[in-house]
Amino acid sequence: MPVFRLVPSSPTRLPSIPCRAAVQRLAMASLAACALALPLSAAAQGQPQVAGGKPIRILVGAPAGGTTDTLARTIAQEMTQELGQPVVVENRPGAGGNIAADLVAKSAPDGSTLLMSFTSHTINATLYKKLPFDPVQDFTPITLVATVPSVLVATPKLSASNVPELIRLARSEPGKLNFAIGSVGSSLHMAGDMFKMMTGTYIVNIPYKGTSPALTDVLAGQCDLMFASTINVLPHVRAGKLKVLGVTSPAPLPQFPGAAPIGATVKGFESSAWFGLFGPAGMPHDVTQALYQAARKGLETPAVRKRLENDGAQPMGTPPDAFAAFVKQDVRRWAAVVRYSGASPE
Repeated sequence: MPVFRLVPSSPTRLPSIPCRAAVQRLAMASLAACALALPLSAAAQGQPQVAGGKPIRILVGAPAGGTTDTLARTIAQEMTQELGQPVVVENRPGAGGNIAADLVAKSAPDGSTLLMSFTSHTINATLYKKLPFDPVQDFTPITLVATVPSVLVATPKLSASNVPELIRLARSEPGKLNFAIGSVGSSLHMAGDMFKMMTGTYIVNIPYKGTSPALTDVLAGQCDLMFASTINVLPHVRAGKLKVLGVTSPAPLPQFPGAAPIGATVKGFESSAWFGLFGPAGMPHDVTQALYQAARKGLETPAVRKRLENDGAQPMGTPPDAFAAFVKQDVRRWAAVVRYSGASPE
């Protein structure tokens, strides 16, 4: 707040208005001017406050520092500004995201507790024989935040240099090649099994306790192949320590020039990790819309779009109805792959 100093009207006489009253009047005028200069909050613009204006929690079923956590914190910061109320992130990792999802499913449907989930949300519908919640019925989809394509990489000593050559090699020597699997039941694991299912090849899965050790063995030539996120492998590809056989997106990725989409050879193949915002089932329409609009406007911010795109992510901002349809379709899509894989939770 500015500091005001009363200046005497003459060298020998103060104004007749009492000093304390003058300061109070000037202070009130200053505060009013500042208030007019500030951007209006969502509530001031007539939009409904979420959960009565109290802080909103976004639960993340993954550790801090990963892609899900990073996206959640990015969107939380933008939503705080758009809604005019605090939006904070809490990490509740474990069970493939199910711990955080269960907490949100059982929360009050007032918008105060949200979930930033990822592809495992729909994979888990089939992967787990019994869940304490229904991945579709127990949630209100708010928006698809972003998608992140992955790449099929190989140790440089592998004789195949693209997808057609890999398929021929795998068919000629069934069971000789292997996939490094960073996490059983993950979208990257399922991408590998979908590849085998759609190409009729037999490639052995080698499970690891995380992406980092799996990637380390592919870099060392101990494993042949791996589906990995663009963020994890880009530095190694540029250094010549890995070669890219194909990308999982329907179109080529500028970060990997010369690498064709796998779908160009394996018709219908596409696999991108997705990240989306959910609330508990039964959230009122106006609350869902307020949260969606806040998230969408944040994703449209040029700085946010540039940051996500530099990391290989595609900002989305899908409306709630379209996101709900996407989730249902994704459950059906992964069900066949999970059954083919025979995978079970670790």
